[in-house]
Amino acid sequence: MNVRPDSRQADIGSLRERLKHFIDTEAIPREHPALAHDVEGLDAVIRELRQKARAAGLYAPQLPIELGGLGLGWQDRAGILEEAGRSFLGPGALNCAPPDQPNMINLVRNGTPEQRRRYLEPLIEGRLRSCFAMTEPAPGAGSDPGMLKTCAVRIGKRWRINGHKWFISGAVGAAFAIVLAQTEEGATLFIVDAGQPGYEVVRNIGSMDGYQIGGHGELRFIDCEVGEEAVLGEVGKGFEYAQERLEPARLSHCMRFIGRASRAMEIAQDYAAGRTSFGKPLSELQQVQAMVADSHIDLHASRLMSLHCAGRMDAGESVKHESAMTKIFVSEAVYRVADRAVQIMGALGISDDTPVSMILRELRPFRIYDGASELHRATIARRVFREGLRP
Repeated sequence: MNVRPDSRQADIGSLRERLKHFIDTEAIPREHPALAHDVEGLDAVIRELRQKARAAGLYAPQLPIELGGLGLGWQDRAGILEEAGRSFLGPGALNCAPPDQPNMINLVRNGTPEQRRRYLEPLIEGRLRSCFAMTEPAPGAGSDPGMLKTCAVRIGKRWRINGHKWFISGAVGAAFAIVLAQTEEGATLFIVDAGQPGYEVVRNIGSMDGYQIGGHGELRFIDCEVGEEAVLGEVGKGFEYAQERLEPARLSHCMRFIGRASRAMEIAQDYAAGRTSFGKPLSELQQVQAMVADSHIDLHASRLMSLHCAGRMDAGESVKHESAMTKIFVSEAVYRVADRAVQIMGALGISDDTPVSMILRELRPFRIYDGASELHRATIARRVFREGLRP
């Protein structure tokens, strides 16, 4: 049955209204500064919220209906991820937060039936968590994945993995890791169960951001052996599979963080409207007005770039170029918005009495992960000159 565009938009609008109510009444009230770096406490809250999100028909907007999701395309998903992103807990509650969300992409596209049964199904249901182990300390892989040092060697019908990973989001308490390791045939993805011999969670690395499910872990693999069934996809295609998850992950981050920055500015606007200084509300001061106006411009442009990229993804077109530009612009724009919100609010903006300071801290790393802005700029420019792209 064909659904008229206006009917579809009405359905998405209704879904977003229900999600807004959920975020305002269920997710935001459970936020607390003490929870920001409490991995176990965060897991408990997310489990509780996921039950409520599933009961409310809000669960897994990114997944096909046959896998238990809402089956939303990228353009329809944009507003939903933005609304969920207003809360630190929203994406996790809907099970559309990294690293599990992009890991689901790898398992759906490249997993065997047994891998999907063993890992994907419980991941979708929220019964376990995962992580993606690629980044390494120097001189290993960072912005340049070609520097990959973790290696996997065939030992009969098994693989022996040795390597050192760090800043692995979600690693603390993860049931398994998707590990990128170098083999004779090239980089390869392996599914490695946590807790097996040779798999060590060294520590949770303290960082400026918060509310990261599973923290940012440091991992070591010392003679960690896995069977042939642990290979995800084909041997030697690890970089290709890693790229498959990267473009959707970038765009999803943009959508979620637009919501986070919007919340920071909303709080700052309310503060400016009610705070009197030098005999008038802050909202009547031109410098404050300029910061608010520039923030609305940044957010509007961020939404439009994200929607354009989403439209191309819905059409099945390559977004390698567009997603890089969008990621650069949005990561820098949302940080500017949060920074202005802090400035408008003064001392209150840097305190834990409001979520604005944590939003600022969360948004700063976005210019680094999923590819640093400098790396993306260089890649964009090389593509422009190589392909003769016109501005």
